[in-house]
Order: sequence, then structure tokens, then C-alpha cells
Amino acid sequence: MPLYEHVFLARQDLSQAQVDALAATATEIVTTNLGTVTKTETWGLRSLAYKIQKNRKAHFVLLDIDAPAGVVAELERQTAINEDVIRFMTVRVDEHEAGPSVMMRKNDRERTRRREREGE
Repeated sequence: MPLYEHVFLARQDLSQAQVDALAATATEIVTTNLGTVTKTETWGLRSLAYKIQKNRKAHFVLLDIDAPAGVVAELERQTAINEDVIRFMTVRVDEHEAGPSVMMRKNDRERTRRREREGE
């Protein structure tokens, strides 16, 4: 089956529990249509380069999906309807990245640097 990465941005005023519920809903859409979500990463609340629908920040979520194209079309259709999602993008990939994504590794590096500075 084809592999996809689906990233969506949720409104800044949502709680983390609501963002997790959005990710769970997306996972449910994929699994009910005979696909699988191999990895879900929440990148947290991050600043946007420009305002999107009056939002300066957004919650970022990544889903690695293994599913037929019809499943992805249904996921995108339902994501576009959802008012809590301000942007989304799905990209077909040759293979999923093993381990944490680049964004998660970047967050870990930033935390390590902060700890080192505080320890000095």
C-alpha cells in the first residue's frame, strides 16, 4: 500500500486533549477504511510565519499513514470540514522515517541546550 505523511494545524485556543481527540478522529477515519496509522506525533503549539484565520500560533500534528488513496481522500475531505483544523497537507512518501521526525529531534536538541545553559 502507498505511504503518506499527513500534517494538520489545529487552532491555538484548543487544549492538548482536544488536539489529541482530533488526532484520534483522523486515526479512526483511516482505520475504518482499512488503512493503518503507523505513527502519531504532536509537535506542540508553535508560532506561524503569518496569520492564518486570525491565528498566530497553531498545534501541529503528524500522522504516518499506510493506506490506499481513497482513504486519504476521505481523510482530507473530513479534515477540510472540521472548523478546528486551519491547515492540512498530505504527502506521498517512499518510506516512513524511522524513529522520531526531524521536528521532534529539533525539540530535543533545544531542550538539551537549555539545560546546558541553566547548568552553567
